[in-house]
Parts: sequence; C-alpha cells; structure tokens
Amino acid sequence: MSRVFAYCRVSTLDQTTQNQRLEIKAAGFAIEVRLMDRLEPGDVLVVTKLDRLGRNAMDVRATVEQLASAGVRVHCLALGGVDLTSPAGKMTMQVIAAVAEFERDLLIERTQSGILRAKAAGKQFGRPPALSADERAAVVGRLAEGASITLVAREFKTTRQTIMRVRDAASKLQHSA
Repeated sequence: MSRVFAYCRVSTLDQTTQNQRLEIKAAGFAIEVRLMDRLEPGDVLVVTKLDRLGRNAMDVRATVEQLASAGVRVHCLALGGVDLTSPAGKMTMQVIAAVAEFERDLLIERTQSGILRAKAAGKQFGRPPALSADERAAVVGRLAEGASITLVAREFKTTRQTIMRVRDAASKLQHSA
C-alpha cells in the first residue's frame, strides 16, 4: 500500500507552511507528518508548487530524480496533480525548467541594463562613504603625523577598518601617480 507525504518548504524564517498544508488537504489528501527519510518505494510525495522542491530548476530536477530513483512518485498540485516522475511529468518539468531559466536570464539581462543606465546617469551605488572627502584628507594627515589607527578611528568616530581603507586608498593613489 502506498503512503502519501507532503513536502512543504518556505524561503524565510518569517514564513510558515500552513497555506501549503491547507491547500494539500483541500485537494483531498490526508497526510500524516513524517520526515523525508521515511519515504519508501511506492510512496507519493505531494507538493503544492514545483518551486517548493528547491531553490532553482536544477535543484528541483535533482530532487525529483533522487526521489524517482528511490521509487517515490512526486505529484505537483499546481500542475494538475501530474506525477513528475512519469514520462509526461518529466517532460513537463523540463519545459518548465527551460522557461524558468529563460526568465532568469532575461531578469539578469534587464537588471544589468538598468544598472548600466543608472551608472551612465551618474547614480551612485552602495552605502554612502563613512567619511566625507575632507574627513578622508584629514585622516591621511593625522596618519602622516604618526597618529595610530585606533586613535584616528576614535577621533573620527568610525571603525579601524574604515581608517585602514582610507590609508590604503591614499597609498594606492600615491603609488599610481
């Protein structure tokens, strides 16, 4: 007799699996809470959506292949309850993975275009500098006078790491000039 398991996953600690469990129950599955390592050949693993099986298409595919090799069928409710380990399910998953990869590539391309456009328009990225240009010049002066990094950091109410970065940047400018 095959058993039915549900695999619910969330992306952040703030989220819960409650909606996924309710959706699985609404689809007519009565599921006992068990661990993945309890799955046996002939069991069924139910997921609400394909992305619940992993973080990306390759991860999902690897998970489904691992389960299939263990004799576990994987049903995805969002795909009409298709068994992802069947030939039709494998084909469906490959098509979805290809579309997901295409969308990801488009997103990366759009993001890069947006960054280049913003940089061309003079947009500054990252955190604002801890010290202004005048303060950085004063830091270099204090260090040249022989003040310790710790003392200068205290004087400018910043971290030693910031002072060392200012020192290193000034030294790099001197050597390139």
